[in-house]
Amino acid sequence: MADFNARRVIEALRSGVASREAGRCFSSARPRLLRTLDDALEEVAETRTSSAMVISGKYGEGKTHLLNTLIGMAAEKNMVVSLVTLSKETPLDKMHLLYQKIVQGTYWPGHAQPGFTHVLRNMTTGHPITAALYEYVLTTLGTDKLYYLLKSYFGSGDEEEKFLLLADIEGDFINNSTLKSIFRRIYNEPVAFRTLFLKTRHVPDYLAFLSHLFLEAGCRGWVILFDETELVGRMGKNARLKAYANMARFLHPERMEAVYSVFALNSSYIPDVVEGKNEFINLENAGLDAETHDAAAQALNAVIAAPQLTPLGQTEILEIMRQILGFHAAAYDWSPALTGEELLAAGEKRGYLLRTKIRAAIELMDQFYQYGKAGSIRVNELGQATFEEQDFSFAELPE
Repeated sequence: MADFNARRVIEALRSGVASREAGRCFSSARPRLLRTLDDALEEVAETRTSSAMVISGKYGEGKTHLLNTLIGMAAEKNMVVSLVTLSKETPLDKMHLLYQKIVQGTYWPGHAQPGFTHVLRNMTTGHPITAALYEYVLTTLGTDKLYYLLKSYFGSGDEEEKFLLLADIEGDFINNSTLKSIFRRIYNEPVAFRTLFLKTRHVPDYLAFLSHLFLEAGCRGWVILFDETELVGRMGKNARLKAYANMARFLHPERMEAVYSVFALNSSYIPDVVEGKNEFINLENAGLDAETHDAAAQALNAVIAAPQLTPLGQTEILEIMRQILGFHAAAYDWSPALTGEELLAAGEKRGYLLRTKIRAAIELMDQFYQYGKAGSIRVNELGQATFEEQDFSFAELPE
């Protein structure tokens, strides 16, 4: 019987798109690095302190697969995981937009779909955690908006109103006047904000609150993974400097508890952007306040010091090929008359990128599964598809 989980792995690898399932293929490919990451996650979970790292690697060498492997590792440790792919729609220079994307990509341990608000839905005014949350948001955060928001949420009996308040925690921020109106209706008391909430300034309060909420709800920590960080290099100069300062909020968090953040970027970022665009000179000439300047400098130094993923050796790639062979066999319920060495040889004919070698290996298995031999599909002069057998160990497999 076909294994549909294995089929999802094969289809993800065939498309070249990394996934949590496909990440399983790489769980043994970089044992030393994965042990280091596992130890780091455990330390964060045990001490409730926060930490971070930046990793770099060449295009197609497995950065995204590594992040997906980390998702599985974190889930096994009962940690919440957020996966964020930076882009124009997810800009690192705008924290309020970035926060929305982090929330949208947040997975509770053991849940296949993103989301965490079920934790708050299961609480009531008299819940033992509720009082602790009130105290936390009043004494720890820069603004007391979340105190009035939580009080309103737990005190409201209006489902539409509760939905609006939950949406605020997810990043669809309601304005201060709306919150005042809701609180006054419920408690017949005025709201006197200690500090007015500004989404351009106080989003770190929300990040800190979520990290505390996850711990109070029984999780051991929160892993936040940022992919495609090199896209920061396409921003304008001022936007890049803001992005570096925001990056530092995760690399050196002040209030977030038990959070482990990882930024993955292309190894060409240093010569192309840091050096090519004179980022340190830009930083000195930007006229930023001392706090923002120092934060951006910390992030730039972390990028420069980032360990680089070295290309996998033949032994590691061979192990991946053997795992993929097992997944393909399970996915389509057949017994391939192929070896990992033969898959490796087929991949070598197609290029140096790891993902290209993997797709070539899957294509070879597809041909053996369908035809019992390797070859090429061609169209004759009548427009009919024909199969031409080839010696797969020497032939160029089609793209």
